Amino acid sequence: MTLRELMGDGAPEVPITGLAYSSSGVFPGTLFFCVPGFTRDGHDYAPDAVARGAAALVCQRPLGVGVPEVVVPDVRAAMGPAAARFHGDPTATLRVVGITGTNGKTTTAFLVREILEAAGVRTGLLGTVSQVVGGNHEPVERTTPEAVDVQATFRRMIEARDEACIMEVSSHALELHRTAGIHFACRVFTNLTQDHLDFHETMEAYYSAKRRLFDDPGPAVIGVDDPYGRRLASEVAAVTFGIGSADADLRAREVRFDVSGASFTVDTPEGPLEVTTRLPGLFNVQNALAAIGAARSLGLASEVIRSALRAAERVPGRFEPVEEGQDFGVLVDYAHTPDSLENVLRAARELTEGRVHVAFGAGGDRDRGKRPLMGEVAARLADRVIVTSDNPRSEPPEAILDEIVAGTGPDVDREVDRRRAIALAIEGAEAGDVVVIAGKGHEQGQEFQGGRKEPFDDVTVAREVLRERAASEGRT
Repeated sequence: MTLRELMGDGAPEVPITGLAYSSSGVFPGTLFFCVPGFTRDGHDYAPDAVARGAAALVCQRPLGVGVPEVVVPDVRAAMGPAAARFHGDPTATLRVVGITGTNGKTTTAFLVREILEAAGVRTGLLGTVSQVVGGNHEPVERTTPEAVDVQATFRRMIEARDEACIMEVSSHALELHRTAGIHFACRVFTNLTQDHLDFHETMEAYYSAKRRLFDDPGPAVIGVDDPYGRRLASEVAAVTFGIGSADADLRAREVRFDVSGASFTVDTPEGPLEVTTRLPGLFNVQNALAAIGAARSLGLASEVIRSALRAAERVPGRFEPVEEGQDFGVLVDYAHTPDSLENVLRAARELTEGRVHVAFGAGGDRDRGKRPLMGEVAARLADRVIVTSDNPRSEPPEAILDEIVAGTGPDVDREVDRRRAIALAIEGAEAGDVVVIAGKGHEQGQEFQGGRKEPFDDVTVAREVLRERAASEGRT
C-alpha cells in the first residue's frame, strides 16, 4: 500500500509496509504518526523513527527530517481512518457493537457476546477485563486501544473467522479519536455519572465525549432511566430501555431477586419477554436490558436471547462471590464511582437481613471530586465502612483517605494496607452478613508512585483471609 492510498491524493506514492505511533515500533517502510501525548510529543521522536526506517510521517507541523511528510490538523483524527484503510477496512464486514457509559459496559459486553455466541455467531471482544480474538483470550492493556492497534486486532478477528466484535468504548477513546474509522453495527449507551473529571473537567464535556459515539446514523440502544441517557435519546434515533421509565421501548417490570440471581419481565413492542439471569441487583437488570436491545438490533430471536441470558455466568470482578464455606457473603466488585458503589451496596442489601460491610478506596491521580461522594454513599448504605488504598499512584495514600473520610464522617475504620483492610472486613463479619470489597474488581495489581505495580488480587486475598479465618475457627 502507498502513502497516497492511505492519506489521499496530496501524498506521494511512497510504499508503506506498516504503521506505528511509537518510534520503538518502527521498522523499514513504516508510516510514523507523530501523536501529541499528555507527557510526550511524538513529533520529538520523528528523528528516531526515521533512523529506524520510517518511510514517511504524519504530523501537525513540518519537521524536515528527510522523509515525506503529510501535515494534518489532528494526527489522532487521521490515524484511525488510515489504519482502517491499511487493514482493508475490517469493520465493513465485522459487525461491531460499541458500548459506552460510566458503569455497566463490561457486564453488558459480556452478555451481548454470550447471546451472539449462543446464536452461532463467532464473536470477538475488546474490553476492560478480557480481549478475545478467534476464541482465544489475550492480555488487556486499556479499555480501548489506540486506533492503529484496534484496527489490526479487527483484521486478526476477520482472519480468525470472527463475524462480530463487542467493544467497550471509553470516553477517553472517543475524545482521542481512537474509534475513528470503525463502522458500528450498533451503539449502546448505559448511563453517565461522575467519573474521569480529571480528564474531561466538567460533566458536560464528559457527556460530549460519550455523545461522539452516536454522531453517525445507525442502530442505537440507550438507557433512559439515566438523565443523560434521556437527553441523548432526545437527540438521536434509538431503541430505549429502562425500569422506571414507562415510555421505554424495552421496560423491565416484576423484578425479583434471590440468591441465584434475578428474574423479570421485559415489555417489548412485540410482547412480553420473560428473563432469568444469574446476575443480582437492579444495575444488572439494566445491563441485561441493554444487552437485549443490542441483540434485538442485530436481528437475534427472543428465545436465543432468553436462553443465553439464563446461562450467562457472572463477569470476573463484577459482583463476584468468594466462597470458602463461610456463613456470610463476600462480594468483589469493580465499583469505583459514587453511582456504581451505590448500586453495589443496594444490591448487597437485598441479599441479607444482616449487616453490610464495605472496604473500598479511590484511585490516585484521578477525579478527586468523587472521593467524598463515594464516602457519603458508603456511610449511608453500609453498616460498617473500612476506607483503604486503591491504586494511590503518585499521591500519598493517607491524603486520599482524608478526602474520602470527608464524606463518610469520622465514624469509620481507616486502614491504608489493602490486604489488612480486607482482613478487617472479613474478620468482623457474622453469620448472614455481606462483605463488599469494592474498587479494583478484576485488577491484578496495585499501582504506586513511580509506576511501580505490586501484584494484588482482591478475590485471591479475600479467599486467603477466609481460609485463615476458617483455620482459626477449626473449620479446615
